[in-house]
This record gives sequence, structure tokens and C-alpha cells, in this order.
Amino acid sequence: MHSTAFIVFHSAATPCAEPASLRRTLAAAGHEVIDEQEFAGAGRSGARWEVTGTVRQLRALVNPLDNLLARSEDPALRASAIAVVPAGLVRAKKKLLVMDVDSTLIKQEVIELLAAHAGREAEVAAVTEAAMRGELDFAASLHARVATLAGLDAEVIDAVRDRLELSDGAAELIAAFKAAGHHVAVVSGGFAQILDPLAAELELDFARANDLVIVDGRLTGAVNGQVVDRAYKEVMLRTWARELGIDMEHTIAAGDGANDLDMVGAAGLGVAFNAKPLLRDAADARIDLPRLDIIANLVGIS
Repeated sequence: MHSTAFIVFHSAATPCAEPASLRRTLAAAGHEVIDEQEFAGAGRSGARWEVTGTVRQLRALVNPLDNLLARSEDPALRASAIAVVPAGLVRAKKKLLVMDVDSTLIKQEVIELLAAHAGREAEVAAVTEAAMRGELDFAASLHARVATLAGLDAEVIDAVRDRLELSDGAAELIAAFKAAGHHVAVVSGGFAQILDPLAAELELDFARANDLVIVDGRLTGAVNGQVVDRAYKEVMLRTWARELGIDMEHTIAAGDGANDLDMVGAAGLGVAFNAKPLLRDAADARIDLPRLDIIANLVGIS
């Protein structure tokens, strides 16, 4: 019996056009398309093809085509994408999805919302951007950014929490995974005081973030304990998978910045969501459309 994997492509167009030369490229290399399924949803459409061959073989053919799309001067083509997804992940009865939070699960960067209350938003935003590009050590940059919050009344946490806006498709993605019997978790370089109530509201299986130090009702400008950096995010992915009895091959990790590189690389499928180039180039799949629930399309949940 031949090994198979899934080639998944999507775009904002409806219907999604088959990527130019994809079928011809596969046939020339001796790979057969044995099943085709179309999908559609808010803001996108696409298809999943089951194709003979290994993931490695198919990625060697598909990745150059996706790179051409990603670097196209046509915005519509640039937002289109092609990825190879392991058949074992698509067919797994139990999957674990672990997501970053800032600029992934939600549209904002929480540290910047907090810094705005201290009049330091622009300064902190510049440091965040550099850290997400991988130009700064994340832990050091976090400590520097949190220090700008010293003296703020802890009530700003509630004000920031009220401003949070889920990414388009986030609620739908979580609902689809949970309805199909899978698990969803989040791990964040942000702050537990803001993340934990949101995670409870969304009925997530796990959530982990940094813990702000609060004394006498004011932020001290410090965090307690282990900083949630890129290495720790991978640790949590592996820990939660082990606790749930889920093989790492059946995990998905999604994020947008350099702080997500380790967990995206360790997961069965690593997804770059409107990501910085460093992560986008390292991930197994990219989503450059503003719909987080495309992840469900990638792994066959819709």
C-alpha cells in the first residue's frame, strides 16, 4: 500500500483556483491524486487532495510552489497558500492544538495595551516588534517591557481585558475542535491575569502565561517565576500532549513570531498565522488570511 499525505491549498477567492502547475508537477514526479475534497468558509475556500507519496517527498515539490505564491507581487496570490499535512494527523481520533495568544488567538498585543496606560505604548510596541522578528532575546525584552508598567493600578488589567478582541475565526476554530473530540490549549508570553479568564470563557483545556507581580494593588514591573519564552512553549506543548496521551505527530502548534519557533517546529504540524518572516519560513503551513479557523481546514476537521 502506498504512503499518502494531504496537499491542502486555500485562498480568499471563491471558488479557490487550483494552483498553477500543481497537478502537472505531481504527475511528473509519479504521485497520484487519489481523492479530492473541497471546502469553503468565511473569507476563504480551498481543497484537500490525498496524494500518494511521503510528506518529505511532497513537501520537496510543494514548498517551492508555495514560496512563489508567498513572494508574488499580486496580493491575492500572496495570500494564497499550499501545504502538505501528514495523513496520520488528519485521521487522528484525538488531536491537540496549541496556540500563541497575542496576534494569534487575539488581534492585539496585551503588553502594548497595558503600556498605553503608562504612556509608553510606542516604546513597548517597538521592542515587541523586534522581539517577534527574533532580533532580541525574548525573556530580556519581556522584563524590559514589563518594567515600564511599574506603579500602574492593577485595575488596568480589567480595562485591558475588556478590550480584547478574538481573531476572526478563533471561536469557530475552538468550537470545531472541541465538537470533534479534540483538545485546545494556549501558551502565551503575555499575562495569566488577563489570559486565564479568557481561557475559562472559551473552555480551553490548558492555558499558561506569565504571572505579573502585584503588591498593594499596583503592578511592580516584574513577573513571577519562569518566563514563558520559546523554549518553555515547546515544553508545555510536549507536557500537555503527554498528559492527554496524544502523540506529538498528532499535535498542531500555531503562532506569529520568533517566540513560537520551537513549538511550531516540534508539532506534527506547525502553522504560521500572519507571521513574521522568520516563523513563516520555518513553519509547515502558513495562513496569510485573517481567518484562524483555516487551521481546521488544514487538518480535515471541516
